[in-house]
Amino acid sequence: MNKKLKPLLLALIILIILLIIFLPKLFSSGESEMTAFNPSRMNVVIPVTAHIVSYETLSNKIFSTGTVLANEEVELRSEISGKIIQIHFSEGRFVSKGDLLVKINDADLQAELRKAESKVKLMEDRETRHKQLVENQMISREEYENTFNELEASKAERDLIKAQIDKTEIRAPFNGVVGLREVSEGSFVTTSTIIARLQNLSNLKIDFAIPQKYASMVKISDELFFNISGSDFQYKARIYAIEPKIDPSTRTLKLRAICTASYGDLFPGAFANVEVNLKETEQAVLIPTIAIVPELKGQSVYLFKAGSVIPQKVEIGLREENRVQVLSGLEEGDTVITSGILQIRPGAKVKITDFN
Repeated sequence: MNKKLKPLLLALIILIILLIIFLPKLFSSGESEMTAFNPSRMNVVIPVTAHIVSYETLSNKIFSTGTVLANEEVELRSEISGKIIQIHFSEGRFVSKGDLLVKINDADLQAELRKAESKVKLMEDRETRHKQLVENQMISREEYENTFNELEASKAERDLIKAQIDKTEIRAPFNGVVGLREVSEGSFVTTSTIIARLQNLSNLKIDFAIPQKYASMVKISDELFFNISGSDFQYKARIYAIEPKIDPSTRTLKLRAICTASYGDLFPGAFANVEVNLKETEQAVLIPTIAIVPELKGQSVYLFKAGSVIPQKVEIGLREENRVQVLSGLEEGDTVITSGILQIRPGAKVKITDFN
């Protein structure tokens, strides 16, 4: 047993001796390497790029998505159930307000109407005779009033049947273009059957929404631009209606704009990319976004002054794609460092190699 332990003990002693010899050298080597790469200890001058602050005009824009809508749109449906006996429109064609589009079978109602009109004619003759008799005091006033009431009831019954007949005729509620029809002559339709869709394309509307933080910045008659998928052409429109309530589920405000120009390549239902121009800000300070240093209590930037790095607290505002507005903390002529942000520290020596 002792013979087996001796080699293990010997190897352990050799390992401990080697660690005692080489471990201090490893630490000293690591420290020397850290010192070599630590600019603050070696006073190395770091090359950086910078941006000189100047006042600019900031165009505040909102980008959103929306949907193109027809000026007016309706699904043509029947008010009563029945069989279609006539279709008076052609698909994709223009129709005028009041034009008869579809006729539902009304043979039974026409028969009831003739019966009701005969009854009205009979009651009118009786009312005329009773009126002469009551004037000659040959019948009582009460008897005449009963006859008169029966006449009025007959007229009401006739008018009700006429109203039912009117419901068998589907007419265009406004000028527009009829789309593809979903039925044919002889089809039985109910109140839920879509016969076709009618759209007024004299003007087009654009529905879109913006975040609630911009709600106070938009107003009626503000101009906007939009384009549709597959085209870079910029269409113009103006806001004409604003929803008076923020959507609580999305925290957005819904708006509607109208495009009065006639564009033949725009169709209702198209997806639109919307750009709204808000009020421009004069003498705005804009710097590259990469210059911002996030901190626990806000943001800051590094300024270049006399070859050294000076931290400066800033308050930011609107953001563009590559730039950000600085509301306070910078003045015209300040030099903001825009590269090497992770390597430099306050007080470090730097050299500007380029401006952006």
